[in-house]
Amino acid sequence: MSIGIIIMGLLIGFMVGLTGVGGAALLTPVLILIGISPSIAVGTDLFYNSITKLFGSFQHWRQKTINLKLVKHLAMGSIPSAILAVGILHLFDSYFHNQEQIIKHALGYVLILVALATLVKTFIKNKLVLNKIQMKSLEEKRTMTIMIGAVLGFIVGLTSIGSGSLFAIAMLYLYRMTPSELVGTDIAHAFLLVSAAGLMHAGIGNIDYLLMVNLLLGSIPGVLLGSTLSSKFPAKPLRTIMALMILVSGIKLI
Repeated sequence: MSIGIIIMGLLIGFMVGLTGVGGAALLTPVLILIGISPSIAVGTDLFYNSITKLFGSFQHWRQKTINLKLVKHLAMGSIPSAILAVGILHLFDSYFHNQEQIIKHALGYVLILVALATLVKTFIKNKLVLNKIQMKSLEEKRTMTIMIGAVLGFIVGLTSIGSGSLFAIAMLYLYRMTPSELVGTDIAHAFLLVSAAGLMHAGIGNIDYLLMVNLLLGSIPGVLLGSTLSSKFPAKPLRTIMALMILVSGIKLI
C-alpha cells in the first residue's frame, strides 16, 4: 500500500464528486507526470474506471435513467473501435517500439479537446435549443450513432480519456434527453466501453493492479465526500478551474 497514491486517489475522487468532471482526464496525466509509463497509466485507468462506472451504472439502472437503445447503438461502434485502438498500439510497439510516445502525444491532444468540451458543456448547456438532428428518432440516427461511437471509442482505447466527457457532449447536442437520462446513459455506455478496452490492456500486461487498488481505496471515499459537498459550492467556477488544469496538463504532454 502506498499512502501517497491513496491520498492522490482521494483528492481526484473528491474533485470528481465535487465538479462532475471526468476522473480519467485528471488521473491519467497525473500518473504520467509522477513517472508511471503512459501505457500502464492508460491501462490501469481504464480498469479502475470500469469498477467505478459499474456502481454508477447499477444506480442508474435502478432509477430507470438509462436509454438502453442508445447505449446499444453507441457500443456497436465504440467497443470494436476501442479494441482495434489497443491492438494497433500493441502492433506499433512490436515493430517501432514507440507505443509510449504515441500514447503521450495522443493523450495531450485529447486532454485539450476534453478541456474545451468541458468549458462548452459548462457555459452553453442551458442555452441549447432543440435542433433538427435532436428531433429525429433514434432509428433515423442509427448509422450516425454507431459512427460517433466508433470515432470516440478509438480515442478512449488509445488514451483512456473521453468515455464520459466526449460522449456526453455528443449526446447533449445530438439527442433529445432529460439531464438524468443523459448522465445515466453516458455512465452505462462508458462502463461497457472502458471494460472492453481495460480487458484488452489487461491481456497485454498494461495494468498495475496494486496501483489500481490503492487508487480505489482513496477515490471511493473521495467521490462520496465530494458528492456530498457539491451542493455547497458553485459548480461553474470549479468546473472552469478543472477544465483549465486539464488544458495545461494536455499542453505539457504534447
